[in-house]
Amino acid sequence: MAKKADKTRARLPRGFVDRHASDIRAVEEMNARIREVYERYGFDPIETPIFEYTDALGKFLPDQDRPNEGVFSLQDDDEQWLSLRYDLTAPLARHVAENFNDIQLPYRTYRAGYVFRNEKPGPGRFRQFMQFDADTVGAPGVAADAEMCMMMADVMEALGIARGDYVIRVNNRKVLDGVMEAIGVSDDGQKLTVLRAIDKLDKFGPEGVKLLLGPGRWDGGKEGEGDFTKGAGLDDANAQIVLDYIDGKAGGLENPTFQSGASELAQIESLCRAAGYDESRISIDPSVVRGLEYYTGPVFEAELTAEIPNEKGDIVRFGSVGGGGRYDGLVSRFRGQPVPATGFSIGVSRLMTALKNLGKLGQDPVLPPVLVTVMDGDTEAMAKYQQFTQKLRAAGIRAEMYQGNWKKFGNQLKYADRRGSPVAIIQGADERANGEIQIKDLLEGKRLSAEIESNEEWREARVAQLTVSEDELVDAVRKMLAAQAGEAA
Repeated sequence: MAKKADKTRARLPRGFVDRHASDIRAVEEMNARIREVYERYGFDPIETPIFEYTDALGKFLPDQDRPNEGVFSLQDDDEQWLSLRYDLTAPLARHVAENFNDIQLPYRTYRAGYVFRNEKPGPGRFRQFMQFDADTVGAPGVAADAEMCMMMADVMEALGIARGDYVIRVNNRKVLDGVMEAIGVSDDGQKLTVLRAIDKLDKFGPEGVKLLLGPGRWDGGKEGEGDFTKGAGLDDANAQIVLDYIDGKAGGLENPTFQSGASELAQIESLCRAAGYDESRISIDPSVVRGLEYYTGPVFEAELTAEIPNEKGDIVRFGSVGGGGRYDGLVSRFRGQPVPATGFSIGVSRLMTALKNLGKLGQDPVLPPVLVTVMDGDTEAMAKYQQFTQKLRAAGIRAEMYQGNWKKFGNQLKYADRRGSPVAIIQGADERANGEIQIKDLLEGKRLSAEIESNEEWREARVAQLTVSEDELVDAVRKMLAAQAGEAA
């Protein structure tokens, strides 16, 4: 008995997804609207490669001694480490530093692309996802940060998200650093734990945050219930300073770092209000904590506040769909001189899901192609069928000529049905001799049995079918498609 041929098992890598037509088109539609806003603000596109030298990606990587930790890395033939980009900001900083003498500052640019995280995948958490960024490099004033917030508000509305269903929340890393100074926290690990606690305000409320600032918190609410998250170890007095800060009562903190950040936030608020963006659109929020270490000043987050059905139909708050901030040190690390920068990144996949579920994307389905059927396989007939197909395409009508086994006509009808083709073009030997074409309205004629196998049966049925001359092909198809569109409306 012959040995069965070995087969490679088809399997998708963990944390990655295949993208299908509807999602691809929805993303393209969304990105076009975002791009229009960015262009209106005077930003220009740029593209950087998906690979960068690992050391160029920045200090925020988990462990430089283990470059595959957090990022996907490989060694080039010159033994230098390369990594798939973790975000779009670090590659931009490298590009600016490398081309500094040729770039006009302030440099205003945008780009969309995939980024890669070598992290444990989970529900809604993927290792490859798309971001769409805008950045201003070389503008030291907070006016550039205020403009970023305004632009993000305009993007939300360009995507059809109503006022009141989103908010751009703004904070400042200097303010957070000033709070750390006030409570005497200088250890980076303890700082991170405090920031994570602040970030959990929406999820756990003030009491939960207080536990995370102090000894820690049990998931179940009581000791021994669920998992335990170790806290920052602050005493009650210092934990209260942080809670007062979150509650907007930190005016008594007089250290220069805090005051500098508070002053910048006041300027951003003043600029936004003067431009007509009220608190419902752009809000100063002390609980905003952005994760990456390279932020040095204002930080911002775009949040969807509306309740939206998720993929399973459950009503949820999507929360953050983008964020950014000032990163004055990222370009400087290449240049050895101050280079201010600020930017914003939109999580394309997450936002696309929210918009589709809100009915703001993918509402104009792409019309499936008209199918030019094949009744005869000789060279003359095939040339005619191809000619009809090209005529329709040249007129801007989606069309395809059947490429499968043409001898079973029923298969062509089944194919047209699965494709959702609105119209079929049919020409047998008799029609060809008379210079005519049969045009079949497949939507109206759907009640025909999919079991028709022969040309004779098809010709006898003739439901929702008309005969026109070859010269009338395009006009007749346009009229039929227009009539179908009118009935659908």
